[in-house]
Amino acid sequence: MHIRKYGRDYSRRRFMELSAQGMFGAGLLMPVWDAIAENGGFEASYPDELKSIEEYTKGALKPGDVISADNVDLIQDLLDPVRFMQIKQMGRKLDLVEAVTDMTKLSPVDFIDATLRNQGRAAFDAKGNVVTDEGKPWIGGLPFTAPKNGIECFVGITLSWGRHDVSFYPVKDFEINPDGTEGYYYEVIWTETQPVARVTMEPKPYWPGHENMLRYQSVLFTHPQDAKGTSFLNSWYYDQSRFPELHGYLPQFKRVRQFPASQRFEPLIAGSTLYLSDAWAAGDPYLTWGNYKIVGRGPFLAGLSQNWHSEHENWECGTHGGPKGNTFWDTKVELVPEVIIVEAEPTSYPRAPISKKRVWFDARTLLPVNMVSYDRRGEAFKSFDGSYSLYENGADSVRDGANPYWSWCNVHAHNVQSDRMTRLAQVKNLRGYEMKVNDPDVYENFQTIQALRRMGV
Repeated sequence: MHIRKYGRDYSRRRFMELSAQGMFGAGLLMPVWDAIAENGGFEASYPDELKSIEEYTKGALKPGDVISADNVDLIQDLLDPVRFMQIKQMGRKLDLVEAVTDMTKLSPVDFIDATLRNQGRAAFDAKGNVVTDEGKPWIGGLPFTAPKNGIECFVGITLSWGRHDVSFYPVKDFEINPDGTEGYYYEVIWTETQPVARVTMEPKPYWPGHENMLRYQSVLFTHPQDAKGTSFLNSWYYDQSRFPELHGYLPQFKRVRQFPASQRFEPLIAGSTLYLSDAWAAGDPYLTWGNYKIVGRGPFLAGLSQNWHSEHENWECGTHGGPKGNTFWDTKVELVPEVIIVEAEPTSYPRAPISKKRVWFDARTLLPVNMVSYDRRGEAFKSFDGSYSLYENGADSVRDGANPYWSWCNVHAHNVQSDRMTRLAQVKNLRGYEMKVNDPDVYENFQTIQALRRMGV
């Protein structure tokens, strides 16, 4: 006989009690990062009903089941409103899997180690930038593992998007029209380099000579022919009150031009619903947004594991739903015991088409698992949801040094007003460009003005 120490409604009451007290650190029974430091997992942090979808739904759903229009009402409280609508009205489905309890399957091991090593050393300076207890730029991992407010939730993802020092993603980009036809198809190379808060590559935690920069990020379009060579370079200052510098190479003009610093709410290329501002749900410096507030807390369903398709030679994923069966990626989701829901407003962007965004953060890792933005009338405008995974499946594995590679797998960016969908997938190879992680040559080859010109030829 299994004797419950906590009743089925314990977690709901406890979330309400802690929220009313202004306590938002992850964990109901024990702080998550204390549990991780002890044994690498967080089972001791949550009651049974938050560790198992079968417990949560009193046996109505279990791993292996499929969430569809027929049963989605059972777990409406575990979804954002846009995914609920997609399932109820557009034929989207979600495959339920067992929830992961090992932190090393939810973030890169080096990032986790840095978080544990650097706990308690983060603070805000007078401008609102994160600094160490010595007043220097951040040194790696999550600055705040027990966020007390909305901005402390956002700084972790803003300071390190992909949680690797260098990321090189080949991406397939499908632009789906409301009738299910494919409006555009692009092949894209997306790169990120961390000059500070480095956790793997030497020199660390800072790249000498680049300490005032937070990130170099580039986008290169390699297909179709009329877009080939189009590229953008997004250079972020560590000072989060400054706009990044945005340069682009346009093949039709055969030159690099600088774009307005605040031009972050427009598609990079024809047909896309994705803005630079949408990236990782934190595509702008966090001090150019404001009025951060925590608006909710509780369990959620998100794609955190088993989403790497090793069975396909290029890691490609199946689709379903919509008028032609190609609107949504096949996605596996699991019960996340606790998310923190944060709203923020684009206070430094008077011409932004949105009034606010709402982001669901996994409270354990502070990874964004969902985002919905709202137009100036306060109506839902766009949703942004993706899936992550450890790239390990039985004997198949992609390595990140001594450990399996962890990363995102696919993304939906859905303009719910025009009903147009952008589907992105990280793949192994695109026309000779292969996925890389922590490669020191990415900066010189893809993230300088000279590289933009060279790539455009």
